[in-house]
Amino acid sequence: MTERELWERYQRHLCVVPSVGLTLDISRMNFGADFLDGMRSRMDAAFQAMDALEKGAIANPDEKRRVGHYWLRAPELAPEPELKKAITDMQAQVAAFAKDVHAGKVKPAKAAKFTQVLIVGIGGSALGPQLVADALGSGRDAMQVHFLDNTDPDGMDRVLNGLGERLAETLTVVISKSGGTKETRNGMLEAEAAYTQRGLDFGAHAVAVTGDGSELDTYAKGHKWLRTFPMWDWVGGRTSVMSAVGLVPARLQGLDVKGFLAGAKDMDAATRVHDAAANPAALLALMWFHAGGGKGQKDMVILPYKDRLMLMSKYLQQLVMESLGKELSLDGQVVNQGIAVYGNKGSTDQHAYVQQLREGVNNFFVTFVEVLKDRDGRSLAVEGENTSGDYLLGFLLGTRRALFEKGRESMTLTVPDVSARTLGALVALYERAVGFYASLVNINAYHQPGVEAGKKAAGRVLELQGKLLSKLKAAKAEARSAEQLAQDIGAADEVETVFKLLQHLSANGDHGVKRTGGARPAEARFQAV
Repeated sequence: MTERELWERYQRHLCVVPSVGLTLDISRMNFGADFLDGMRSRMDAAFQAMDALEKGAIANPDEKRRVGHYWLRAPELAPEPELKKAITDMQAQVAAFAKDVHAGKVKPAKAAKFTQVLIVGIGGSALGPQLVADALGSGRDAMQVHFLDNTDPDGMDRVLNGLGERLAETLTVVISKSGGTKETRNGMLEAEAAYTQRGLDFGAHAVAVTGDGSELDTYAKGHKWLRTFPMWDWVGGRTSVMSAVGLVPARLQGLDVKGFLAGAKDMDAATRVHDAAANPAALLALMWFHAGGGKGQKDMVILPYKDRLMLMSKYLQQLVMESLGKELSLDGQVVNQGIAVYGNKGSTDQHAYVQQLREGVNNFFVTFVEVLKDRDGRSLAVEGENTSGDYLLGFLLGTRRALFEKGRESMTLTVPDVSARTLGALVALYERAVGFYASLVNINAYHQPGVEAGKKAAGRVLELQGKLLSKLKAAKAEARSAEQLAQDIGAADEVETVFKLLQHLSANGDHGVKRTGGARPAEARFQAV
C-alpha cells in the first residue's frame, strides 16, 4: 500500500467523536473491503442486545441480575425511579462525606485531620480506583492514596510500614460487595491490627463500600465504623469504577468526579449510535473479531504513550479477560472464547518487547493510545527545537510504521489529554466494546464462573491445611513425609498439594511446623515443634 493509499484509507475509516475529542484509526488493521458489510447483521444484533441491557433486561442469568453500570453516569436512564434516586443519593452522600473529611468535620481522634486514604480491595474493587488515582493524581491532591490489593503479607507490611506514624491520619476504605472475599477480609484484619498496635480505634478510621446486609456491612455497623456506602448487585466489580467503589476514593483524593462521569456519559451517547462506522466501541469490537477470527486467536497489546496511563493495560486485562474468557456460548456450546491482554507504556516497551512484536510470532494486534497534550505549560527544547514530547510522538509513529511494514496490525486511539473527562470516556468506550464483542461471538460478558471455581478450590486447599495441622499436633514430635501425611488425612490423591502446604508451613514460623530430611520432596519430613 502506497503512502497516498494509506492516507486515503486513514481518512475513509477514521472514527471521530467530537464530544470527547477522541478519534479511532483502524486503517492499519488489514480487514477486507467487504468485512464491515459482512458483519452488519451480527452488529445489528449486538446493538439490539445492548439497547435491551440498558433498558434493564436480565443480562446475567446465572444470578438473575441486570447490568446497570451505564446508569451510574446517566441516572435518568435507570428503568425505575427508585434506582435513579439510589444513584443520585449515593453520589450526593459521597460528595458530602468527602467535603466533611477535607474540612476536618470528620476527623481522627489523634490527628488534626485525615490526610491519607488506604483502599482495601481486590480485582475491580482495586484496579479501577488504582487506574483513576494514578492517571489523575498529583502532589496537590487533597489526600494521598495507598492500596492493599492482595493477601500477600509482605506487600501489606510495605504499605502499612510506609504509612508509619501517618496511620493516625489515615482513613481506610474497605471495598467488598459480599464482604466474604478473603483477600479483602485479610487486608482489613491486617489494617485493623496495625491501627490497634498504634493505640488507634480502627472503627473511627474506617469506611465500608459493600452490599446491604453483607458480612462487611454487618461488621462495619457492629464496630461503629464511620460510614457505609452501597454496592448494588446490578454493578459488576470490573465495571464498578463509577459506583461508590471508585467515587469514594476519587472524591477523597480530590479528583474531578463530575468530569469523570461526564466524559463517560458523552462516550455512552456516542456509542449508542447504530452505525458501526461512526461508533468507536462497535469498531473496536469488530476489529477484535477481525484480528482473532472471532475466536480470540490473537492477543491484544495496549500501548499508551503516556506515563499516566501505565495502568490502563492492567485495568483492561480484567475488564476484557474476565468478561470474554468463557467456556460456553449463550447456547451452552463449548467455545472457549477470550482475548489475552497485556501491555505497559510507550516508549518504554520499544526497549522491551517491541523487538518480538516486529520480528517474532505474529499472534497479536496493538492498540496505540496517543495523547496530544504533553504537559501543563511549555516544554524544554532538548535537541534543536525538539521537545521530549516531540520524541514521544516520534517513537509512537515510528513503532507503528515499523510494525506495519512487517504486516503487524494496529489501531490508534487519539485523545486530547489525560483529564478526568478523557479517562471517563476511555473507560466507557472499552466497557461498551466488551459488551458488543460478547454479542458478536455469542457469549455472556457479565458473569464469571471461573473466578468462583478458583475461590472454591482455594477453600479446599485451606481445608486440607487445617487437617494437616491437626494431624501434626496429634502426632507430637513424630516426623512424617508428605505421602504419609496425605494418607493420614484422607487425601492420598492430593499429595502434591499436601507437600506444597507443608513446604509453606515450614518456611514460616506461624504454625510451628519444622522440616527435616533431604532437599527432594520424597526425602522431606515434617513435624510439629
